[in-house]
Amino acid sequence: MWLFATLVTYFIARQVALKLRHPVFNPMLLSMLVLMPLLVFTDNTYETYFDQNAIINFMLGPAVIALAYPLYEQMHVIRRQWKIILIACTGASVLSMILGSVIALLAGGDLQIAASVLPKSISTPFALSTAESIGGIPAVTAALVVIAGLLGALFAYPLLNAMKIKSPLARGLSIGAVSHAIGTAKAAETNYQEGAFSSLALVICGIISAILAPFIFHIVELFVNCNAITTCFK
Repeated sequence: MWLFATLVTYFIARQVALKLRHPVFNPMLLSMLVLMPLLVFTDNTYETYFDQNAIINFMLGPAVIALAYPLYEQMHVIRRQWKIILIACTGASVLSMILGSVIALLAGGDLQIAASVLPKSISTPFALSTAESIGGIPAVTAALVVIAGLLGALFAYPLLNAMKIKSPLARGLSIGAVSHAIGTAKAAETNYQEGAFSSLALVICGIISAILAPFIFHIVELFVNCNAITTCFK
C-alpha cells in the first residue's frame, strides 16, 4: 500500500514541480509534506513504511551508479581539472564535517549527536555507515541527510545565481558536495553538465568523508574532552 502511495504522490508532486517551476515546489519536499501527515493520521510507523518501500531504497544504489554515464561524457574536463576537483571536494568534505559537528555541540548536543550530524552532507549509504562507525545514531543521520539534500535543492541555485557563479564545474561541485543525490537530481534537471559534476562531487565527497570522518570526529572529541578538563580545573 505504501509503495503505491509513494509512487502516486511523487508522480503528482513531480507534475506540480514541472508546471510551477519554482525551487519551493521540490517533488521530494511535496511528497514528504503529504506522506508524513498521512503516516501519522493512519497510525503507521516509519518501520512499516520503510519495509513496504524497500525496493525504492534498494534502487538508490543503482541510481547513483547510473550517474557514471554523464561523468564519462565529461572526462575531458575531469582530466584537465582533476587537481581543482580533488581540492574542492576535500575542502568541502572537511569543512562540512567540522562545521556540522561544532554547530551541534554549540546547540547543546552531546558527542553522539555530533557524530550523527557530522556525515549529513553525503549520500545515504555513505552517511549511515559513517555515522554508525563513529558512534552516531543512523536514524538521526538519515533525517539530516534528507534535510541537507532538500536545502541544497531549494536554495543552491538562488544562492549561486545571487553570487554570479557561472562556471558549470563550480556550480556542480558545490551542489554535489553538500546536498548529495537530492541536489544532484536538481542539478541534472537544470543543466546536464552541472549534473555530471555534481554526481562526481557526490561520489568523491562520500569516499573522502567516509575515510576522514573517524579522524575529524576524534579531533572534535579531543576538543570537547580538553574543554571539559579545563572547565573542571577553573
